[in-house]
Amino acid sequence: MVLREVYEALESHSPLVALESTIITHGMPYPHNLRTALEVESIIRANGATPATIGIIDGIVYVGMKHSQLEQLALKASKRESNEIFKISRSDLPIVLARKQSGGTTVSATSYLANRVGIRVFVTGGIGGVHRGVEHTMDISADLTELSRTPITVISAGIKSILDIGRTLEVLETNGVCVAVYQGKQFKTTNGNSEQVTFPAFFTPDSGISVNYNLKTSADVAELMRQRDSIGLESAILLAVPNDIEEGKVYHQKLEKALLIAEREMKENKSISGKRVTPFLLSKINELTGGESLQLNQQLIQHNALIGAQVAVEYSNVLQGISKASSLSTPTPRQCSHRIPVVIGGSVYDIVAKADRSSSFVKSNLFPIAFGQYLARMSPHCELL
Repeated sequence: MVLREVYEALESHSPLVALESTIITHGMPYPHNLRTALEVESIIRANGATPATIGIIDGIVYVGMKHSQLEQLALKASKRESNEIFKISRSDLPIVLARKQSGGTTVSATSYLANRVGIRVFVTGGIGGVHRGVEHTMDISADLTELSRTPITVISAGIKSILDIGRTLEVLETNGVCVAVYQGKQFKTTNGNSEQVTFPAFFTPDSGISVNYNLKTSADVAELMRQRDSIGLESAILLAVPNDIEEGKVYHQKLEKALLIAEREMKENKSISGKRVTPFLLSKINELTGGESLQLNQQLIQHNALIGAQVAVEYSNVLQGISKASSLSTPTPRQCSHRIPVVIGGSVYDIVAKADRSSSFVKSNLFPIAFGQYLARMSPHCELL
């Protein structure tokens, strides 16, 4: 079900920004989850775009949610122990819909659903990826596969810091996903022949890993999207926006220390695996940092929303510019139906050839060949159709 506000934006090709709902159901405790969701939507509207939070309630997919629906998801999430709320990846969509269940959509499910309705910009906190210790667990997020086959632009603070950022970037490159940093810190390589840009570490701006591309403006991002579309690439663009905080190194060390403690506790509690890993680690880190990680999470998602709205506005301008240029050079097409036509009749493909009457082909043909009056001979056959 598409919210009217979102539907009207789609019809008018106005700027749209998709938002995931797992941050509401599994990313933050109540009431911070609801408050953050509303603030993010407000930031997007204030910067000229329409927000479209995507989630599932009682087996119905909502693209764009009312305040009451966001509150319903947030409250259900506060009672997660009753198994009323689910973390929904792409692979879970059929079962959740069939069983009329509710839940928050992850990056993979949100990307898929947003693209289905025509939304091309998606804002989130951070994407999933390759978990640390993957050689033992093979735990790799479905987000990475989805980004390899969905032409959407994901604006995030990079990859969640609880993951193996280096290996995740390698998988993204292998899968053909374009990765760039937005207004990142550039530096020259050791040989001085090329420049690299620091990739963020979700909560903090520096992961210690670098990538090749740095985009300076939202117009640069929109042009990148246009070029991707023009050559028919069906993969995503991941735009990593550094969380601009002071004393980033201090926070990074504190968060890494908290993560090590959380991972040790998780290993001792062998019941925590699969989809429960990320929510457990984020919750434990928030507890160990005295709520600092939650504040950083809220800050980065709000900053991402600002950048996402700006990108959506620029991309909309690009599309409208293309549309205007096209309308000047080509006649306005008639509105056509998407129904499948049924054709009743015959199709005549007339070939005129001149044959030598003495040729062996004419003499040996099993059927008589009459020259001329072709239409008169075809008409009776068409009447039989």
